[in-house]
Amino acid sequence: MSPVISLKNPSAAPAAPPPDFALWQLGFRPFYLLASMFAALSIGLWALQFSGWLGTPYLAGPMWHAHEMLFGFALAVIVGFLFTAGRSWSGQPTPTGVPLMALAALWVAGRVLVLTPFGWAAAIVNVAFPLAAAIGLAIPFIAARNKRNYFFVALLLMMALAVLGVHLAQLGVTQLPGWLGIQVALDVVLFIMAVMAGRVVPMFTNAIAGANASKRPWLEKAALGSTLAVLLADVLQLHGAALVALVGLCAAAHLARWVLWQPWKTLRTPLVWVLHVAYVWIPVHLLLRGLAEMGLVSSSAAVHALTVGAIGGLIIGMITRTALGHTGRKLKASRTDTVCYLLVLASALIRVFVPLFMPSQLIHAVLWSAALWSAAFALYAVAYWPVLTRIRADGKPG
Repeated sequence: MSPVISLKNPSAAPAAPPPDFALWQLGFRPFYLLASMFAALSIGLWALQFSGWLGTPYLAGPMWHAHEMLFGFALAVIVGFLFTAGRSWSGQPTPTGVPLMALAALWVAGRVLVLTPFGWAAAIVNVAFPLAAAIGLAIPFIAARNKRNYFFVALLLMMALAVLGVHLAQLGVTQLPGWLGIQVALDVVLFIMAVMAGRVVPMFTNAIAGANASKRPWLEKAALGSTLAVLLADVLQLHGAALVALVGLCAAAHLARWVLWQPWKTLRTPLVWVLHVAYVWIPVHLLLRGLAEMGLVSSSAAVHALTVGAIGGLIIGMITRTALGHTGRKLKASRTDTVCYLLVLASALIRVFVPLFMPSQLIHAVLWSAALWSAAFALYAVAYWPVLTRIRADGKPG
């Protein structure tokens, strides 16, 4: 028998396997993890401020709480989501690797600096983060001429302007109230949620057998247009009957939109019902805001309906679903996921309605709501650490 001759080069190195550590492969990975960890830990930071252990931080009290909810927690998730979805929408790469590490470091620096006396440094870093994210998103969109989604870049720039307004007021540079920047940021986040929910919630619902979620073009325009009108009204600092009428119309449009999505068909699918439950907090927020404008309820109820109910609910729903989908896993909520959903929902119900109907129980409501919120996002961080830091289950990049 003739010897078998190998045609392979014995000196050639085998192809390197993909790295097991994948945290920097796509935007959702670090920012979902950072945001969930921060959401769980921020209540402890609040306690340290309240007890005086943090000395004299640059931002303190309710302003720190609002600033970090919006420009820390919510903005991190928004950026992570947009970097991930933006790659799919444009077919172009979004920041990964070292650029993504730099953006994450910038976000972390912003969280640290607001707890120090270094106001100007905190201002510069917190404005730089949404600006850098806007640039990171604009490059692939412009390269692909993805004009349909250019407005997301504009919304990130608006977040940069809003946080700039907060810090200029805090530093005494401008006479405009810092809370104006907070309100504008709340409205921008509300608009982002309304847009994305309109794109994905009916689609996810129709994946359920027997569901027939629908949309009406005129109603879509009414819901999104009235949300932008509320944003403009807040920029102009409109108050009184005009604002009450506007938020009432906006609430009606969002509620009608939600009904057309047939939320009752999703009760056996936690990965979808969580989005419906979160979305209905938007008209609740708007109705409470109208009542607060009339002096009938506390404005705090309206704010927390939006922040804990809608923002918290949509975020926990989306960061579980998109983490599963973009890591090649089955789109089915685990028991842990469902517990996270219920914890956030319970946190919102307690924070909004207990002070409304039992004002004497405000402190207890705040403490219980905070504990449930922290538990939900701590549970997410622990459960999704291996999902977000390891390569996709199907071995594909991303």
